[in-house]
This record gives sequence, structure tokens and C-alpha cells, in this order.
Amino acid sequence: MSKRPSQFWLVKQEPTSYAWTTFVADGRAAWTGVRNFQARNNLRAMRQGDKVLYYHSVVGKEVMGIAQVAVEAYPDATAKEGDWSCVDLVPLKALPRPVTLDEIKAHPKLKDMVLLRNSRLSVQPVAPEEFAEIEKLSRAK
Repeated sequence: MSKRPSQFWLVKQEPTSYAWTTFVADGRAAWTGVRNFQARNNLRAMRQGDKVLYYHSVVGKEVMGIAQVAVEAYPDATAKEGDWSCVDLVPLKALPRPVTLDEIKAHPKLKDMVLLRNSRLSVQPVAPEEFAEIEKLSRAK
């Protein structure tokens, strides 16, 4: 049996609601409250160990750090009705410096990112090459 290749994701959160620093201080978070079918299906596709870019939306608009899926999709207890899911994420590391939305937009290798094509989607896939490029950008001065 072969091991599934790692997948990569991006989750968006307003820093005024749940900032990267709060996530790091908490050490773990159930990623609840997703009420979009496409984002929910992305949560359900996540596997333990997958890497996740943590993006500050609305204020800042920048990738702050890297998290990891700790627990795969399970029912979201915050949902009053409907079939909604959540996952548990743990912070791995802050990026050496945040990568801004403007930098992503200006970078030719990132022109096809879901973030630029479907900016409202709160949980989205990221191609392995895009993930690597974001990490590389975060190390640039």
C-alpha cells in the first residue's frame, strides 16, 4: 500500500477574530464555523499531516505561518443545523516574514492560486509548488 502524497491547503481567518499569535498561544484549534459547501468539502479532503498556510484576511491580507492537520474531518459541534465538518489544526511555525497578498498577486509562479481566483473561499487547496514558493518568498528580504 502506497502512502498518499502530502496535500497543501490555505485557511483564512480575520486576525481580529482569531490571529495567528492567538492560534500559536492556544497550540491547537478546531477549525469550526465553515458554512460554505466548497470549503466544507476541502476540510473533508484534508488528511492528518497535511500542511496548511494560515492567512490573515480582511486586515493585513498576508500568510502568517504554517499549520498542520492534527485530526481529520469530524462533525462541527457549532453547527445548529446541516451537515458541517471541522478539522483540528496545530501551528507548526511562523513564516520568517509574512507574505502579503500584493506579493502573491505580483509573483508569476502564483498567478493560478485559488486565493486569487476565488478570494472568498475560506478553506482552499494549494499546489505543492505554490506552497514551496510562499515559503521561499517568506525568506526573501
